[in-house]
This record gives sequence, C-alpha cells and structure tokens, in this order.
Amino acid sequence: MKRDFRFYKIATGDWYIDLPEWKGDPEDLQMIQGADEWLDLVSNSNEVTLSIADCSFDEADYLTLIRLGETNLGGGGNYFLERYQNRSVGLKIWLCEIVTFIFDQYPQRIYFAAIT
Repeated sequence: MKRDFRFYKIATGDWYIDLPEWKGDPEDLQMIQGADEWLDLVSNSNEVTLSIADCSFDEADYLTLIRLGETNLGGGGNYFLERYQNRSVGLKIWLCEIVTFIFDQYPQRIYFAAIT
C-alpha cells in the first residue's frame, strides 16, 4: 500500500497528520516523540506531503521498526531512521496506533519520500 499524506505544523510548532477519515480523538493525530523531528528534517516549511508505503519504491528512505511499545505505556511502534538522503541521522521515532489504522499492522519498514 502506498499513499500520500499531508502533514502540517500549527503556530505552537506542533505537527499533525491530515487524516480526514480518522474518527478518534483529534489529538491522536499529533506527531510527537521524534515524529515531529522527523517532519522538521524532511520539510522545508510548515507543511509537507509524504508518499508513505509498507513496501519499497523509487527514491524512498525508510523507518525501521525497533520494537512495539508496551500497551500500558501507550503502545505504538518504536522506529529508527538511520539515514536520510544518504546522510546519517540516527533518529528514534515513536508512532502511535494511527500506523495500524493506515496499514492494519506495524510494518517492519515504513518507506517515505517527500513530494516536491
């Protein structure tokens, strides 16, 4: 599955994913715990659209699943961005259950590329 997602930063500096089909708490769409740093890295402004997939595609970088989070500590998946655009990054990223809403699982790798 490959899909384009828009992310945007509000005046407070917080990043969110634009996911109109999400019927849960809107705060669940906030990108936190490293995901905000990831978006700062891949964007040139307060908004970025990323092609995101659970399989490789041309020009894609990827996040690698390190481990699943403990349910009593918020669950989610802990990912690692080792490299971005051939540069060493070493960024740990926590992604919430929105990942399972999109992919029906926590993929071993999440591939992404900024759309220009």
